[in-house]
Amino acid sequence: MGLEEDTMILNKMSELILSEMPKAEYSSIFNDFVESEFFLIDGDSLLVTCICEKSLKKGQELHFFYLVERYLVDLISKGGQFAIIFFKDAEYAYFNFPELLSVRTALILHLQHNSTIDVRTQFSGCLSQEWENFLEESYPYFLIVADEGLNQLQTHLFNFLIIQSWAMKVNAVLSSGQTPDILRLYAYFMPSKYNNQMFLKQNKKKIENAYKALIEQLKECRVSAFKPFFGNLRWNNMMEEAYETISLLKQLWPEGSDIRRVLCVTSCSLSLRMYHHFLENRKKTISDQKTNIQQLLAAPACHRQRFSARLLYFIQVEKNCLSLQVMEDLCKLHCLSVVFRLHLPLSQRACTRVITSHWIKDIQTFLNMKNCCDYFILNNINIFEFWNLNLIHLCDLNDELLLKNIAFYYENENDQGLHLNLGNAIMKDYEYLWNAVSELVREFDVGKPFPLRTTKLNFLKKNPLPIKDTSKEKMPNLGFIPVSSELVDMFVGDILKDLPFLKRDDPIVTSLAKHKEFDELVHWHSHRPLSDDYDRTKCQYDEKSRDPYYLRNVQKYHVFQRFYGSSLESVSSKIIVTQDVKPKKNSEPKSKKANVTKAEIIARENKKRLFVKEEQKEENKWNVLSYSIKEEMKENLNSGIQSLEDFLKSCKSNLVKYQVEMVGLTACLKAWKEHCRSQEEGETTKDLSIAVQMMKRIHSLLEKYPEHLQEQDLQLIARCLKYLGFDELAGSLYPTQVAEDGIKEKKKKKYSVGIGPVRFQLQYMGHYLIRNERKDPDPRVPDFIPDTWQRELLDVVDNNESAVIVAPTSSGKTYASYYCMEKVLKESNEGVVVYVAPTNALVNQVAATVQNRYTKNMPNGECLCGVFTREYRRDALNCQVLITVPACLEILLLAPHRQKWVKRIRYVIFDEVHCLGGEIGAEIWEHVLVMVRCPFLALSATISNPEHLTEWLQSVKWYWKHADSIIEENIASKRNVGNRANFHKDYFQMKQSYKVRLVLYGERYNDLEKHICSVKHDDIYFDHFHPCAALTTDHIERYGFPCDLVLSPRETIQLYDTMFEFWEGWPRAQELCPENFIHFKNKIVIKKMDARKYEESLKTELTNWIKNGNVEEAKMVLRNLRSTPVSSSENMIKMFPLLVEKLRKMEKLPALFFLFKLGTVEQSARAVSTFLKMKQERERPPKADKEAHDMANKLRKVKKSIEKQKIIDEKSQKKPRKVDKSLIYEAEHNNLLKNLEKNLEIPQEFSYADQKAVDAEILQMVFDRVKFTRKGADLKALAERGIGYHHRCLNAKEKQQMSGRAGRRGQDLLGDVYFFDIPLPKIEKLIKSNVPKLRGQFPFSISLVLRLMLLASKGDDPEDAKAKVLSVLKHSLLSFKQPRIMEMLKLYFLFSLQFLVKEGYLDQEGNPMGFAGLAAHLHYHEPSNLVFVSFLVRGLFHNLCQPTQKGSKCFSQDVMEKLVLVLANLFGRRYLPAKFQDTTVKFYQSKVFLEDLPEDFNAALHEYNMQVTKDFASFLQIVSKLADMKQEYQLPLSKINFTGEECEDSQLVSHLMSCKEGRVAISPFVCLSGNSDGDLLQPGTPKHVILHTIGINHSQAPLLWPERFDGQGRRMPLNAYALDFYKHGSLIGLVQDNRMNEGDAYELLKDFSLTIQSISVSLRELCENEEDNVVLAFEQLSKTFREKLNKV
Repeated sequence: MGLEEDTMILNKMSELILSEMPKAEYSSIFNDFVESEFFLIDGDSLLVTCICEKSLKKGQELHFFYLVERYLVDLISKGGQFAIIFFKDAEYAYFNFPELLSVRTALILHLQHNSTIDVRTQFSGCLSQEWENFLEESYPYFLIVADEGLNQLQTHLFNFLIIQSWAMKVNAVLSSGQTPDILRLYAYFMPSKYNNQMFLKQNKKKIENAYKALIEQLKECRVSAFKPFFGNLRWNNMMEEAYETISLLKQLWPEGSDIRRVLCVTSCSLSLRMYHHFLENRKKTISDQKTNIQQLLAAPACHRQRFSARLLYFIQVEKNCLSLQVMEDLCKLHCLSVVFRLHLPLSQRACTRVITSHWIKDIQTFLNMKNCCDYFILNNINIFEFWNLNLIHLCDLNDELLLKNIAFYYENENDQGLHLNLGNAIMKDYEYLWNAVSELVREFDVGKPFPLRTTKLNFLKKNPLPIKDTSKEKMPNLGFIPVSSELVDMFVGDILKDLPFLKRDDPIVTSLAKHKEFDELVHWHSHRPLSDDYDRTKCQYDEKSRDPYYLRNVQKYHVFQRFYGSSLESVSSKIIVTQDVKPKKNSEPKSKKANVTKAEIIARENKKRLFVKEEQKEENKWNVLSYSIKEEMKENLNSGIQSLEDFLKSCKSNLVKYQVEMVGLTACLKAWKEHCRSQEEGETTKDLSIAVQMMKRIHSLLEKYPEHLQEQDLQLIARCLKYLGFDELAGSLYPTQVAEDGIKEKKKKKYSVGIGPVRFQLQYMGHYLIRNERKDPDPRVPDFIPDTWQRELLDVVDNNESAVIVAPTSSGKTYASYYCMEKVLKESNEGVVVYVAPTNALVNQVAATVQNRYTKNMPNGECLCGVFTREYRRDALNCQVLITVPACLEILLLAPHRQKWVKRIRYVIFDEVHCLGGEIGAEIWEHVLVMVRCPFLALSATISNPEHLTEWLQSVKWYWKHADSIIEENIASKRNVGNRANFHKDYFQMKQSYKVRLVLYGERYNDLEKHICSVKHDDIYFDHFHPCAALTTDHIERYGFPCDLVLSPRETIQLYDTMFEFWEGWPRAQELCPENFIHFKNKIVIKKMDARKYEESLKTELTNWIKNGNVEEAKMVLRNLRSTPVSSSENMIKMFPLLVEKLRKMEKLPALFFLFKLGTVEQSARAVSTFLKMKQERERPPKADKEAHDMANKLRKVKKSIEKQKIIDEKSQKKPRKVDKSLIYEAEHNNLLKNLEKNLEIPQEFSYADQKAVDAEILQMVFDRVKFTRKGADLKALAERGIGYHHRCLNAKEKQQMSGRAGRRGQDLLGDVYFFDIPLPKIEKLIKSNVPKLRGQFPFSISLVLRLMLLASKGDDPEDAKAKVLSVLKHSLLSFKQPRIMEMLKLYFLFSLQFLVKEGYLDQEGNPMGFAGLAAHLHYHEPSNLVFVSFLVRGLFHNLCQPTQKGSKCFSQDVMEKLVLVLANLFGRRYLPAKFQDTTVKFYQSKVFLEDLPEDFNAALHEYNMQVTKDFASFLQIVSKLADMKQEYQLPLSKINFTGEECEDSQLVSHLMSCKEGRVAISPFVCLSGNSDGDLLQPGTPKHVILHTIGINHSQAPLLWPERFDGQGRRMPLNAYALDFYKHGSLIGLVQDNRMNEGDAYELLKDFSLTIQSISVSLRELCENEEDNVVLAFEQLSKTFREKLNKV
């Protein structure tokens, strides 16, 4: 029964994991805030993944360690912080694989001793309590784990680890199927969901029992695996034998040694002793055989079978056992191989011959025994603690290929008369090792070192081709096709002379005419220019249409945009009038005393009169409202103060504001006195909110209106201060104030707040503290007083300079953008400002804001604001302010025939420029940044290396300065000969400044405070989280305080109090006491900057504690600041509505909720809506539903009556009574409708919507906008309850971006950040994380090079086009200040040209030809775009697309499905984890796994791939000259060096290491497994095979392999979502069967549909035959697919 239960639970675990695999998101596990995320790697998963790597051969340990280190270095270089875990129980899984036992032990020791990586080996198993404790303390973001082991038992172990991780809320990332690029690592991410978490809890006992049973089974495997090697010796006996051997060696070599020598002699001696013991046992066995035979004969028939089996086993042992001398010979060869490794550098070892023969069975058995002995020795390594043992070369303990080489030589070549010397050094070292083995084997004589072979047995099996001949692996001819182009010469001319080029008569060069043949065959014009992406983007409204319907829609659109814009900011619209801008002459600035014109005097007088009039108007307004506000303050101070502050916001007169503040202060003083008097005797707690309001009024009066204060005002303020208990401040303000002011000494205590003025302001008024804002207005911005740093931005724009602006969210950096827009709008009607935003949502938001802010009378056909995204465009090229995304701006900049419009651009604003380091589209940001010739503003809140970014952009600007000067000279020369056409339009552009400023500002407008949500007794509670609680003393000592870790004033006070409490003898306690702090001394008004100085002083002091030896006190401070929230096992999604409700009660709504699991976004929104509905249902009157039902029925009857009455009225119009009857019906209808709406309306308490925010008409306008969108009805229903949702806004790790949105500038003085369902350790890591550095992506692709060549060749302005192209080529962020990378990119550019010329996209002058336009159109999908054209040219689509009957224009369903199958293999590639193929789940609608391409397409793809692979291999051989071979001979992580002088005095070494050809482009470590350059021609060559310092690999080749295999060699199937949807048309089917998220599926299908549409349009434009079958088939498919998609 127990076994059945264990098997059942193991199967359930497997099924659960398999069911989650296809839902796993294949995405980057390193996003923008990877530095904050600690994760774990399961060491055994790492081992299994690397050991299964196809390039690795068995026994090549140095190659294996290279793979491990390359992987780990890749993680570290991407910012990963991780620990590697090796469980003790996991070791049992390797006893069936003895060769891996020692490898695992060596790997652990190597990482511990030769790297700084955190390696944990203390945990017994993944279900142990100490492991659970570790996860709770460290809370890793994810665990990298394998989904399949070396056998089923190990797979079960991995399954236990995944299930346990999920239960602990740790996500799982599969080690298989990972793909790296320069910045990211893409992997299958399997999140810990609530159901997965509950699986272990619900089956805990069963899982624990199954785990124990599995471990017992593995232990039994250990016994059975060891028995053939060690007979009756037990595990402990072997450990003792190993210990004894090591002890003997320590006596023999007291001076110490290297691990390779030590393991060699100890393992050989232990192996020989064990084999000797084995043979002795065998003798005893043979002597007992007669007895066995007699027992067999005498035994009953039922027992004979068992005895005969035993007898056969013993006879087999006797027959197969080799002599001890044979094993001694093998050990000698092994010792010699170790000496080779000791003496030969990697450069020589990499040239080892590849022996293909395998060991004979008995030799393999002995080697397995020796591997076990290696394991026992390494497990006793700890006894070398006080001995000089060098552990550096733990990574190089075995080289089986080298051993085979030596064995092959001695048993074949040497035996046939080839006698080669070893060399003196090698011979001496070999003798030294073998003599040590002799000393350690005391039971018998192992013989002398020479001869190495004393027996005749062949260790290797006979093989007709025992040595792999790598010379037969034909590599393609090295050489580039010559391309004669000025652009090519300008970019790569400096390296061309050093490169091999093919001759003009080379067969490769003479066979370049495919497309021409195709054109003639099918009457196509592949060279015909295509419409560009701008033309094809859906136009929302036709700008030229005069259709009334269109005009009405345009009008509605503008009305909605202005409404939307006004909802985003309360800024009144401004009318822009164009001003004539004349060129400035270089003259002296005008004197300030220059004559003032009469017009200026009149304007000044008018302004004064207007000011007086406005002030009088404000005063009258106050006189009207003052009585009601005063009365309201008497009734309810808080409510009255709110009304008073509302008036202050709208008031423009400082004099009136001063009067209002004085009224408020008087009311506050009166309220405070009444409050204090009303307190009962002994009551000490006061309502300090009144005191806060009083101090707030004092702050305002003293800081904002000092010029209006009279003596009696100062006297009142001093009196207020005295009532609060701040006597010293009162005296400093008004010294003549005497005691007879009505406050007697004994009553002071009654009125005092009880704490000092500084502490009071910091603790209770922190968010009210006045910011250091300038008071002097800037005439450039009349409605706003900018800060100093904002004025610098205005100067940047005025001077036509560029700037990188880094400032926190809500600090006001975007203001410069609007000033820039206004400046360009005023200059002329021609200049354009382009605003680049990262997402469509932000594009819509900015567009609405611009339309609301500005109005301008534009010439006919022109407009102020336009939008261009991939989905739609509106007024994009006839506007002055274009809002777009980077990809669309790139389209315009690279479009050959859009240059005239591009020249109109005066400024480009890049918002959220940190996307330059993002996961998707980063290279596009680079391209547009380097292509814009005009000045730019680059805005961001989160860049940690802005200096580097600015320096790079400045280098780009210097390039443009030089390029523009050349272009200007050419224009001038043309002008001199009479051509003045372009001068006026380019005038502004030429007068720009080329300076790039860096503007940094670090202060937020409002404070942020963090809170942790806890669940107690089914309710939500909040604990304040002090930011310093996230730190440790180690972190502060190593890194200091994070630059963005800012404290609110009350948190600063909390820090001081805690420091004071935990160090009684703190010397600076009084100096840093808030009341004594130097910047607070005698200040009535403490400002924000004063509080910041105090905060910095405390941080510095705490850092000094740590540096000066007071670490324990500092630890106590940090520990005491930490809150201890209650963690909950509840389903937190269910608790989410309670969180929202709690925030409503605390008046913290509106709020933004960031959820990191895409699937829970809609789910959470619906959960909140359901919560409100149920709450409403519970409190709804019992009869309300019946009343609503009755009214609805009556309404229907009245409607029918009205309709009947209309018919009657039409027949007899002259009967007044009938008309009266229709009026009665209408009145009844309206009354019923009104009552029904009232009955069904949502009461305010059951909705989070502010019903006063917008009126019903505007709300209906919003609802009309979403009516026809996906899930429009759901969105409307949610909006009616004040709930909305939006997908894909921010990344899970963008903590600064998310928290920055808390606290709306101008509305909230304090922002609150709540952490919900995020464990404390993760919160701490998020708080102390730093903003990531921007690093460049690989900047080029084949399609980009093609698009650049199209621009250079076809551009309307050749000089401008060439300058843009060169800017892109020369200025990648990746190659900035990296000349080696720049040279590599130049070579890659040449490879791209070679490919494009060979495939017929370019001629040998670099001019586009063939299907260049089509391939460029589909550039989003490289390399699929290139493969598609290849199929088209081969005529495969013409063969496929045959109509149902001759002359028909319709195609059968079968043809359409085959076409979709081909396109899905090209443009719908979404892989599933390989393991998912093992699933037994039934699929209902979908096939799920995509079929292979049809046979003819597959053959064509293979031909294409092989050609590209040959070219790329040739390219890699050329580029390999850039490799840093010093680094290539080092292990990447441990930096262990394998260089050295080559051994030249050994003939044997020269003979064995003779394969020097064909090992140019691949890593020397990889060569150890017999790999050569020929392997570069194999499908799916792994990245690590290629020399890593050249910075390029197969991912940069335009290859599309039909099959992809993961690291363990398993095929990864493609998801058939596109074909499945085409067949059944159901999104739900894709969710259920294909395991896709609904939103993801829709976006992918939309993208697939757009691709088909783009192909269809392109083919129609290229083909002159209107009835071409391919064109018609694609048009039919495009229409059908779009219709199916529209239905969902």
